[in-house]
Amino acid sequence: MATGSTPGAPGTPRVLRAMNDRAVLDLLVAHGPLTRTRIGELTGLSKPTTSQLLNRLAAAGLVHTTGSLSGRPGPNAQLYEIDPGAGHVAALSADPTGITALVADITGTVLGRQRVEADAVAEDVRHRTAQLVAEAVDGALRQAGLGHDDLRAAVIGTPGAIDPHTGQLRYAPHLPGWHSRTLRDDLAAVLGTPVVIENDVNLAAVAEQHEGAAQDFDNYVLTWLDEGVGAAIVLDGTLLRGATGGAGEIGYMPLPNAPLVRGGGDGGFESLVSAYVVRELTGGGATLAEVMADDAALDEVARRIATGIAAVVAVVDPELVVLSGSVAQAGGDKLRARVEEELTGLALPRPHIRISELDGDPILTGALRSALTQARDRVFDTG
Repeated sequence: MATGSTPGAPGTPRVLRAMNDRAVLDLLVAHGPLTRTRIGELTGLSKPTTSQLLNRLAAAGLVHTTGSLSGRPGPNAQLYEIDPGAGHVAALSADPTGITALVADITGTVLGRQRVEADAVAEDVRHRTAQLVAEAVDGALRQAGLGHDDLRAAVIGTPGAIDPHTGQLRYAPHLPGWHSRTLRDDLAAVLGTPVVIENDVNLAAVAEQHEGAAQDFDNYVLTWLDEGVGAAIVLDGTLLRGATGGAGEIGYMPLPNAPLVRGGGDGGFESLVSAYVVRELTGGGATLAEVMADDAALDEVARRIATGIAAVVAVVDPELVVLSGSVAQAGGDKLRARVEEELTGLALPRPHIRISELDGDPILTGALRSALTQARDRVFDTG
């Protein structure tokens, strides 16, 4: 006796349609506007199937036509693109002095931006973290002419490690208001959409993977050299988090000439290469750019950075190390070359060393990329 197919089971028409829909939507995200003919060529779908698919996606509000392609024999071919209004996301970066929020449409076009200044350790701030996040997002939404109902995802980058099991923030005493066990639920309630809290350096690594120096690499380390110091480790294309989310917290890493970090005190790699420490190398009062203009200081910074990188390279053997953050930006290629020279001759693998060249805030860029990935998974699911 024949048995019927289970709705939604692999291989059924419904599932195959959903797979084709998603393939076309992903193509439009990656390539921008395409003609029906080009979509058929890229997917291998027949002309009738492609037409039916595009009509179905247009009826669902996911694609629309945007002019036509001229200059060829015959009628002009219509161009199809993702409908920007199909969904919107919020991307945020939180730091000890405030919160920055972006709102973008499903294509990644930024429509609104708002910064809320707030001292994270102030008593009147630590108990109203969710309200401050809402204030930043609301300001960005107003600029975009949107409301909470338009949001499909929100990603927030913060310093410190995020426990992968609980989603709680760890190792971030300078952000006391972010340690609440109910914070994710509180944030989802005030924003009206699911919220992901992610380590800021991990998000910077996402930005490098999509738009920066790590686009062609599956194994790389992003070393963040700023007021705080940390790393994101990507192995075989997957972010390494560790048992408690603490993978990459190299600011605490014990190194020669650096005191051990005990009980939350200063020490470790961060006490050698943070922006604050680097600014003091020429006697204090200098900017990072002024310090890096001093050859002796530049050599010392490179030696310290190379010592920390060598410890990481010996453990994870990356193809690439990206130097990011204000210290790396101030040092530029001169710093990169000196770090590379310091690593030469060591009994270690020799990764490529690059300085991040991303424009703007890489943490916000990574948060936006992550939020778009989540929103597209929800909005583009036509199964």
